[in-house]
Amino acid sequence: MSKRQTCWTEKKITRYYKEGRGQGELSNYTPWLTIQDVPSGGRAHRVKGWTTSRTHHLLSDMEYNYFCLLDWADEVIDIREQFPLPRDVTLPIAEEKNIKHPIDPATQTPIVMTTDFLITVRKEKEIIYFARTVKENKELNSSRVIEKFEIEREYWVKQGVDWGIVTEKELPKDAINNIKWIHSAYYLPEDLDTKSLHLLYDALSQNDMPILHLLKEFDETFKLANGSALSMFKYMLAHKIIKTTITKKIDLMSNTTILEFSPNFITEKRWAT
Repeated sequence: MSKRQTCWTEKKITRYYKEGRGQGELSNYTPWLTIQDVPSGGRAHRVKGWTTSRTHHLLSDMEYNYFCLLDWADEVIDIREQFPLPRDVTLPIAEEKNIKHPIDPATQTPIVMTTDFLITVRKEKEIIYFARTVKENKELNSSRVIEKFEIEREYWVKQGVDWGIVTEKELPKDAINNIKWIHSAYYLPEDLDTKSLHLLYDALSQNDMPILHLLKEFDETFKLANGSALSMFKYMLAHKIIKTTITKKIDLMSNTTILEFSPNFITEKRWAT
């Protein structure tokens, strides 16, 4: 099997633009780079987003961690990863600042620079954009990294968009681990129905006992497969039907009294005979 061609050429860049990469919004957005395009030094992730209902291509663990926080935030209404910066803007910036623009060493083709995340936020009636680059703190000691960041920063200044760097210091571990734990449960499994969901909601809100014990008893009482109640519990946490302190590690041995219950989740009795 032939190896994937990773060199950049003008022909390849033109093809990427024709494919619609870096264009669109929400589920229609296509990132400039996918995990198939880039040999990742860390672990790459393909994750279906809650906010966009599309698969996101995250090129490192840190990108995945930051993405989880964005996907959880109520005010975030769109997340576009690997967002391309047009070379007709970045090349003049590099020249003005006497910084060498990134090029492909094999072909000498100027590379299309990208920003890790372009984030759309709704604050009341106002729509605001934020550009964020994710980088390990130790890499900020590299003069070349800082030079490339200066091109990126100036690009976003020209667009009137707030740009910043996110390091591991800004990523709360417990919150991220909690979101990761529930993230895949956002979509209710086909073998579970809304009747069971409402019954579990009632059980959690009306009993005073360790969460894990209640979930196991629920599976046994309704003859469900082991772990069914846990899946529904995660689903309700993901949809914020049930809430707990996201910045503190979720402990299933904690009592149900640590949970908050959404008043908007009305138990339906349409299945009652």
